[in-house]
Amino acid sequence: MSEFSLSRRLVAEALGTAMLVGTVVGSGIMADRLSDDVAVSLLGNTIPTGAILVVLITILGPISGAHFNPAVTFVFWLREELGLALAGAYMASQILGGICGSLIAHVMFELPVWQASTTVRTGSAQWVAEVVATFGLLASILAGIRFREAAVPWLVGLYITAAYWFTASTSFANPAVAISRAFTDTFAGIRPIDLPGFILAEFIGAALALALFSWLLKSNTERA
Repeated sequence: MSEFSLSRRLVAEALGTAMLVGTVVGSGIMADRLSDDVAVSLLGNTIPTGAILVVLITILGPISGAHFNPAVTFVFWLREELGLALAGAYMASQILGGICGSLIAHVMFELPVWQASTTVRTGSAQWVAEVVATFGLLASILAGIRFREAAVPWLVGLYITAAYWFTASTSFANPAVAISRAFTDTFAGIRPIDLPGFILAEFIGAALALALFSWLLKSNTERA
């Protein structure tokens, strides 16, 4: 039983996802304005995203667990650490918070608040990249909890920083973030029509990570 009320946990999930998406979208807008070089813009988008994850997981993790990601919540539901109703409430809070993050980023940069992305992100390479990205994210979380729980904020931040660059999709690895990025026609956007492929790939990656690491992290002293 958490020491924090359900309302506080849901607000933490919404707030954390809003700040995460606001950072992704806002830093993407800023980076795109400061440089015409796509590689430089991507770097300007990567560093703030990894950094804010360390901060958000550290300050909000003790309240809600700092999922900020329906794929993470899905795995903890499969592990029977969350009930179905709570998992659904977490996911709804994450999606709502993430969309608000996109809209707030637009306000900060004096852009039209309501937008729909036109950035094409589709195809087998992108989907495989999202499976890999989400698999690695959940692997980092599950192994981090098992061996060094205090390091999880850094593990997640550093993993996402790396995955921005080694995945073809730039590592969304988060259905709530993907949905939220469909609401911005800026550097970080994704066309709404491309969302189903990304979201399915992310849940597949999460499930594969759980399947493998449930076995991999079991020591000889634990029952098989």
